[in-house]
Amino acid sequence: MDVDFAWTAVAFILTLLTLSYLLGDNPLFRLAAYLFVGVSAGYVAVILLFEVIFPRLVVPLIFGSASEKLLAVVPAVLSVLLLFKLSPRLTTLGNPSMAFLVGSGAAVIIGGAVSGTLFGQIRGAIQPFALTQSGNVLQAGSQLMGGIILLIGTVLTLIYFQFSARRKANQQISRSAAVQAAAFGGQIFIAITLGALYAGILAAALTALIERFDFLRTAIQTFLP
Repeated sequence: MDVDFAWTAVAFILTLLTLSYLLGDNPLFRLAAYLFVGVSAGYVAVILLFEVIFPRLVVPLIFGSASEKLLAVVPAVLSVLLLFKLSPRLTTLGNPSMAFLVGSGAAVIIGGAVSGTLFGQIRGAIQPFALTQSGNVLQAGSQLMGGIILLIGTVLTLIYFQFSARRKANQQISRSAAVQAAAFGGQIFIAITLGALYAGILAAALTALIERFDFLRTAIQTFLP
């Protein structure tokens, strides 16, 4: 049997098993889900084993210099301590490893959010106002208008997430009318953004679904004599 034909048959069967969810939750779909989870977990494990553990931990400990071995001892000890989380009685021994993972992960996420998102948003809001590279007046005006809309949307969206308020004479706590109006404008921009994201996700899902149906059609033509 041809290898390509065999893999096409496997993909055809798995596609049908996945699409069987359209009829409701059933054992066939669960089988496909279990296979997907198992294969994904195995793939990640192999990548971690041969791309991280062996070259960055085992090899330095065995074949590295004295300084490399000393540096590799720290992750080795933390890895061993992390294994104690599997035991309910010895789980406290794995707390240092978990604390290191959570702390380093939070630092990476916050650093990425600040440098990649916050600074990127600031740079993106300022860049349209640099009209030196505009070709003509019409292009410069269009770029400036887009920059103004982007800046207004950014400011209004930030105001929407401003929840400080003042206590009025009637003991009610509410934001000022100007802040409420700006927050409403920010809510409109957020709704537009979420709508665009949803439309993009839906379009991508429909594209994938159409591709799968086209694959089924092609596979059936391949199977037929």
